Amino acid sequence: MMTDTSETTLQIPAWTAGNEDCPDCDCCTAALCARGRVRVHCCAGSAPAECKTTVYGCPCSSRLTRGTHAWRAERHRATVQATQDPLPPAAEAVLNRVATRDLTNDLDLGMLAVLRVAGFVAELADELFVLTELGAYYLTVRAGTRYPVSVEVLSVDRPTRTAQVLVGAWHADRPVTVLLDQLLVDAEMPAEQLPGLWLDAEANPDVADPDDLVLTRVRVASGMPADLVPVPAPGVPDAD
Repeated sequence: MMTDTSETTLQIPAWTAGNEDCPDCDCCTAALCARGRVRVHCCAGSAPAECKTTVYGCPCSSRLTRGTHAWRAERHRATVQATQDPLPPAAEAVLNRVATRDLTNDLDLGMLAVLRVAGFVAELADELFVLTELGAYYLTVRAGTRYPVSVEVLSVDRPTRTAQVLVGAWHADRPVTVLLDQLLVDAEMPAEQLPGLWLDAEANPDVADPDDLVLTRVRVASGMPADLVPVPAPGVPDAD
């Protein structure tokens, strides 16, 4: 944690007492950042009320930092929006203009407000708008193709609110991390019943990094995937 050497001494919050400072930021303890990384509401969501302003925007748990829960949740939200509830055509047209830096005509400020709320554009200066990473991701999903996939839940980790799953269409034996709360909502099952469960979903299995694979339209599978159903040996009748 940074030390203020000016005349005004930094008052260290009581909740940090006895905890090591986080080596990756100057606003939190290591324990708070460890928790914030695996919470959608980041470090600020886990800090006492009097400290929320101090830790707000901590990079260790930010939605802008790859791999955090907030980042995963934002990717999932943008994917769902791009595939199931796209932006109005006027807003998407403005987003594409910002992406290509087409400023030949004035941009619709009303549509820009919609895009800012969605986190797809940012205003760097007065009426100087740029595409955010999330906005670029939204456009990538809109232009890409998603496929039906089978998903096997391998395990769940309640403390980190994650689940490890196998998506055969992506890789036969490399687990993918997904948010546990997404599976709890989509599968409508308690965490203890998820390991071993087969799910149907839509995904983007053409990605290289497992963190870039996003599952949507997740539901409990009606049966084992066809390519995994045992084939009876010759001369052995199917079981009734």
